[in-house]
Amino acid sequence: MTNKKPIGILGGTFNPIHHGHLRLALELYEQLDLAQVRLLPSAHPPHREQPSVSSQRRLEMVQAAIAGVKGLNLDDRELRRQGPSYMVDTLSSLRDDYPHQPLCLILGMDAFMDLPHWHQWEQLLTLAHLLVVRRPETAMPQGQFMQDFLKAHQANCFEELRKQSSGAIWMEKIPALAISATQIRHLIAASKNPRYLLPLAVLDIINTHQLYRNRIMYGH
Repeated sequence: MTNKKPIGILGGTFNPIHHGHLRLALELYEQLDLAQVRLLPSAHPPHREQPSVSSQRRLEMVQAAIAGVKGLNLDDRELRRQGPSYMVDTLSSLRDDYPHQPLCLILGMDAFMDLPHWHQWEQLLTLAHLLVVRRPETAMPQGQFMQDFLKAHQANCFEELRKQSSGAIWMEKIPALAISATQIRHLIAASKNPRYLLPLAVLDIINTHQLYRNRIMYGH
């Protein structure tokens, strides 16, 4: 039994990080009174194309994006680890660092529905809670298997997640910003200006190192 503010865990390739990622992290931090949200750039995502931009550049962009923002912190453990970036390994490492504090893995509805395809996905709830972001226009899970999984673990109120370190699922409604990393990369490749979609500090890094020019890139 615990009664501590949970730590939010937001992973992604952040290729590049943009205001959609940042507003989500900040709104969850403030809305749910989290201890912090840790942003984890993925080195070798097992379920998608390899990021086109190096780990170091993506790390720099996240660092620049959240500089001075209370509650948002960079976590580079996946970039320091060899091999595929399996979330179960990441959460196990975080659990070693925070043995008694609630951890909340932040997922979109699509990622939540895809969990059965993740490496050792059944272990995730032994290490953390699942904080599923549900956009107002997004339907609840349709498949019977995931409906049953949700019903078995869904908390009645967020306070329940403060009282145990792992094991619960919470759905939080947050409006989406219609921004994607793919959109930004395509704009840059087409020599168009992506300003106002991402922080100026991130755009400065992109321009300095001529990232995403003249080719189609992958990752979100």
